[in-house]
Amino acid sequence: MDWIVPFTLTVITASTPLLLAASGELITEKSGVLNLGVEGMMLVGAIAGFAVTATTGSAILGIFASVVAGALISLIFAFLTLTLMANQ
Repeated sequence: MDWIVPFTLTVITASTPLLLAASGELITEKSGVLNLGVEGMMLVGAIAGFAVTATTGSAILGIFASVVAGALISLIFAFLTLTLMANQ
């Protein structure tokens, strides 16, 4: 029975990013857009954040790069699906 607390903490820690993505996707779904690339957008942001943090040593710059990279990928998706009417 000693494994329950560490297991629960691991599940909560691992599921937090997915819950954040799901809440963002819920808002997107309410607007009528199906966004299957939410996890990919988060992954691009995470890779950019890691690369900038590893290069510069600054966590603040890494967070900023992560936000910018995720936003750029999201803008590309929005442009393709809403303006050019590409398949979602």
